[in-house]
Formats: sequence, structure tokens, C-alpha cells
Amino acid sequence: MINIFKRNKVNINSINIPDFGWARSVENKNIKQWINEEQTIALSLNFFDLKPDLPSIKDIKSLRDFYRNQIIEYNGGIIEVDLVEIKGFKIIKTIFKIPQEPTGMMYLGSLTIPFEKCSYVIKIQAPEVGMTGIRDSVIGNKLLNENVISIGENGYENWFEDPYDSKFIGGTLMNKSESIEFDSEFVDHPLSRVREILSEIQKEIIFNKEFEKINKFKK
Repeated sequence: MINIFKRNKVNINSINIPDFGWARSVENKNIKQWINEEQTIALSLNFFDLKPDLPSIKDIKSLRDFYRNQIIEYNGGIIEVDLVEIKGFKIIKTIFKIPQEPTGMMYLGSLTIPFEKCSYVIKIQAPEVGMTGIRDSVIGNKLLNENVISIGENGYENWFEDPYDSKFIGGTLMNKSESIEFDSEFVDHPLSRVREILSEIQKEIIFNKEFEKINKFKK
């Protein structure tokens, strides 16, 4: 006997996020992508119709280790890996940095929303463009004057550090200028924009009713 009652199934359209009035550049069953007018930031909603490969959403240390091991393969580093709850759903919030050629950084922010048999990832990609390193230079000089950092044989000392493991030295570590406390001084910096956009999405994201019958990620 054929079951005529189909179980509700989520898809790319089951989550709605603000697009900030940006132009949509890609739309299919797996991804929606928007680009800002200046073509300096890409925002995307990604749907993965398969079981998530995450180690856990209950153990933040294992999550941070998991993402750290992934990002150092690209010579990158962690800015933030945290668990947040948005409208009843547990979500992994991440911000990474990856060096660009010849100079500057690419900042990658994401909200990963895992379920038992599928997941969504909201991504923001924002590279440094034009003259790079201004934020680093200004804050570096400020912290030098305040004796927070010093200059050694290999440049600044006490400048780079993984935010969760002070002994870790791989990849491209977060530096002190990338702290959120300095975003207000550099509102157009790509890292500041990534944080701002993630914050807006966290406030405005909408989960459709299909999720009421979808099993959550339990690991």
C-alpha cells in the first residue's frame, strides 16, 4: 500500500535570513548566495541533505579542537568558536581568518545549524581589500604605548594567540587587534562587518514550521 501521507521535509527554503537588499548571485536547492553592492562581502545560506560530521554540540572543547584542526590546513586561525541558542535551536557560531595572497586576510563567519540527518550553514566571506593591515598597525601602536605588547627580535611579542589555547602555535593565530572591543573603531573592517552581519542574522533568522517534526542533532 502506498503511503499517501508524506512526512514534512526541510529544504533550502525552510530557513529565511535577511539579505540586506544585496543582489542574489546563486540560487538552487543547495545554496542561496548574495553579494553586497561593493562586491566585497558574500553571504550564503547552504543546505546539506546528509548527516552532519560534527563531533558534538555538547562539548565546546571538542568542537574548538575540531575546527582548529580544519582551519590550520589552510594556514588559518580561530577568531571565535562558540555555541549559541537561537529561537530554541543550538547553533555553532564560528569566525576564522585565512591569509590572502599577496597580503591581507579573508574573514569567514558562519552559523552552523545541525539536525539529525541534515544541516544548514550560513556563511559570510569578507576579505581585506585595498590597503591592508591598517587596523593591526593602529592597535599595535596603541598597545605598544600601553605596554600591553612589546617588540622582540621577530616583531611584536604577546600579539598573537589562539583565543582558547594559549599554547597552540599553528596556522595564522588571532592577534590582539582582532578583539571585538576594537570593532567600533574600524566599523568598515571586514572582521567588524562579519560580526555585525552575524549579529543581525541571529536576531532576524526565521525557522519554518517544518522543523517542529525534524529530529535535532543529539551528539
